[in-house]
Amino acid sequence: MDSTATTDSTGTAQPVANRTLGRSGIEVSPLGFGCWAIGGEWGAPDGQPLGWGKVDDDESVRAIRRALDLGVTFFDTADVYGTGHSERVLGRALGKRRSDVVVATKWGNLFDERTRIADGQDDSPEHVRRALTASLARLGTDYVDLYQLHLSDGDLDAAAQLREVCEELVAEGLIRAYAWSTDDPDRAALFAQGAHCAAVQHRLNVIQDAPEMLALCEELELASINRSPLAMGLLTGKRSAGQVLDAGDIRNAPPAWLPGFTAGAGVDPAWLARVDGLRSVLTSGGRTLAQGALGWLWARSPRTVPIPGFRSVAQAEENAGAIAKGPLSAGQLAEVEDLLGR
Repeated sequence: MDSTATTDSTGTAQPVANRTLGRSGIEVSPLGFGCWAIGGEWGAPDGQPLGWGKVDDDESVRAIRRALDLGVTFFDTADVYGTGHSERVLGRALGKRRSDVVVATKWGNLFDERTRIADGQDDSPEHVRRALTASLARLGTDYVDLYQLHLSDGDLDAAAQLREVCEELVAEGLIRAYAWSTDDPDRAALFAQGAHCAAVQHRLNVIQDAPEMLALCEELELASINRSPLAMGLLTGKRSAGQVLDAGDIRNAPPAWLPGFTAGAGVDPAWLARVDGLRSVLTSGGRTLAQGALGWLWARSPRTVPIPGFRSVAQAEENAGAIAKGPLSAGQLAEVEDLLGR
């Protein structure tokens, strides 16, 4: 695994080196781009928003191509994001540069592209192949680098079968490796019994640590792909108390698994206070708050690959700019722990 030295002998910050997806040998930039937000508006049958609001597809394409120019080689999406729309936008943006990047997508949810409604789940072995075939068509490619189960609390017996199907897909050249998107170390460990399981995707950010999962990644040689690395936008510094979000934004009507936001009222003031308490250390070295939050993740473990979301060229540039700033130092990492009382 590549090292993450923070400075050279002159004290100059050193960029974060590329990382490897676990045991797969697949090399990626230390930062990936999460493509949930660029899927646009979609929701559940009861009207619950599941996207991040309206999006400009042309701007999304420009942002992805700008990220490529800045050295980002890892893009994470899911078939259900925007009910297929995110995969289509990513495929359009990559075009002939597909072979230059590592593409990850996910399966397990059912949806209707016409109505933009997600309406169920399917953990059957038969659905894996159906879902993959559809994702390949939307992405405009004939293989997926990392295929991830998107049922975070899925049944263990069913998952064992799905793991074997994934091994078949590797043998057929349709995928290169696979993973489970889950916050449960036991589920991640079950998938990791497969020879070509390379990673686990789980929630991790400076406010919400995951020591058990990181220990598992180290023990089993898995990459730690970090969703919510900026705490759903709280660690960008662009949210204030009482700031109401768009009706089509999931954070405006947050489900139980999404803390830090209050229905119809925006950000929880207690979470804002935590962010403010970390601002000084995270913005050291000329970093923005978001860049400092990403720096914490790289300092936390040599296996982490954060995947912040984006909807604009400006966000792409800010996130990619964190690579050159390097990880936080050991001293800064300890200071964060003290400030959070951990």
